[in-house]
Amino acid sequence: MYTIYDRLREYGSSDYYGFHMPGHKRKLNMLGEELPYAIDITEIDGFDDLHHAEGILKEAQERAAEVYRAGETHFLINGSSVGILSAIAGVTRRGDTVLVARNCHKSVYYAIEMFGLNPVYLMPGFDLSIQLNTEVFAEDVRAALKKEPGIRAVVIVSPTYDGVVSDVEAIAKAVHEAGIPLIVDGAHGAHFGFHAYFPEHSNAEGADLVINSLHKTLPSLTQTALLHMNGSLVCRERVRRYLHMLQSSSPSYLLMASIDSCVGLLDNQRAELFDPYVERLKRLREELAGLEKLQLIETGRYDRSKVMISVRNTDISSRKLYAALLGDYHLQMEMAAGTYILAMTSVGDTEEGMKRLSDALKEIDAGCGFSKEKEEKMKRPCLLTPDVIYNSSDVTEILSSSQEAGSSNGSPHRSQVPFCDSIGCIAAEYAYLYPPGIPLVVPGEKVTKEAADMLQWYYAMGFSIEGLKKKQYIEVLTHG
Repeated sequence: MYTIYDRLREYGSSDYYGFHMPGHKRKLNMLGEELPYAIDITEIDGFDDLHHAEGILKEAQERAAEVYRAGETHFLINGSSVGILSAIAGVTRRGDTVLVARNCHKSVYYAIEMFGLNPVYLMPGFDLSIQLNTEVFAEDVRAALKKEPGIRAVVIVSPTYDGVVSDVEAIAKAVHEAGIPLIVDGAHGAHFGFHAYFPEHSNAEGADLVINSLHKTLPSLTQTALLHMNGSLVCRERVRRYLHMLQSSSPSYLLMASIDSCVGLLDNQRAELFDPYVERLKRLREELAGLEKLQLIETGRYDRSKVMISVRNTDISSRKLYAALLGDYHLQMEMAAGTYILAMTSVGDTEEGMKRLSDALKEIDAGCGFSKEKEEKMKRPCLLTPDVIYNSSDVTEILSSSQEAGSSNGSPHRSQVPFCDSIGCIAAEYAYLYPPGIPLVVPGEKVTKEAADMLQWYYAMGFSIEGLKKKQYIEVLTHG
């Protein structure tokens, strides 16, 4: 029998190089230990309890808080998603209104649905020249809070999956003027604040709740993350209560040991980790800046650990570039998006790995051509502020009630319509690309022309749209 373990061992010993998470890049013993079954234990005497930490786990979390300059830090062994869910639940009550950046991860939307919240959406900027969502602006936050004085919390993502950074300090100031907390999904920013080449960490910029995925950009095992709490606006006990509810009651000591070891590296070997990495990254970016047809892109505020290569002026697609790097050069990228690919780097990357990526992209660049005709076709629609008719938890209730009563009583029920016919309909399901897991359509909102066009655009480009029960169709609410 060929098992998952067999497949993993086979891949682990291959020459495939990963420009994707996790940040340890499969380097053995980077954290001082392999993964022996001998240390996979439960809450036995002398090893503390994550849900009632009084010993070594309490000390480890306090050490993490000190390293990350946080008021309080908690280990997450269910990934950043459980931290996001707990943070949002901890600062709201059912029926509250929250201001949410529309480019947030799907876990934010699940929190809205689970806890019966009413979202007001904050749209990030959009750069037409590189076809990329940009940052959230403090003045837009301030304007939204003035327009909707009942908002109880603000949720943004910085950095984004693509590496776009918002001015968290200015946003925190705007949010605190309203006397409410700011939650920052900083899943991709666990490495911030440890070297001047990267932006400052959100803990140091005034955010009240910050969530970091250690495994994304640092040498830690997949599923490991941190939740930081700062200031006095947050009822920390409520957040802790939801953490206890939502995290596994049998947390993995392997994962917790990985978190602690990673924090130890940041505390004791920061310069040894980051100085050579930053030099390698600088060289890579300098070399890629010389590409003629492919283009290294970034925004004004940016996490330069992310390497985005645009194909919009070439005669190849992002999916073709992704496939070529994987098939011909054994380089696994993190993602192929509409007009670019994304390579994730970390302190775990090697000189040899960086050179392989640089050489491969130079070779592909030399072999592809310009295509001005393609540029207009490659422009994807810009997602605009949606019209929210129901919050997502209401949609669940509407459909459940309709199913119980039967569809003959005129109450709303669900039906599937093609993307092109969905404009103006109220969505009954999510539609998103994964990665990065940012919804294009959310249950309860009207499908705009821009959203319908975007769904058709991504499908035509060959991308798989998740959350849908049927390809090229979206489930909507109908009456009768």
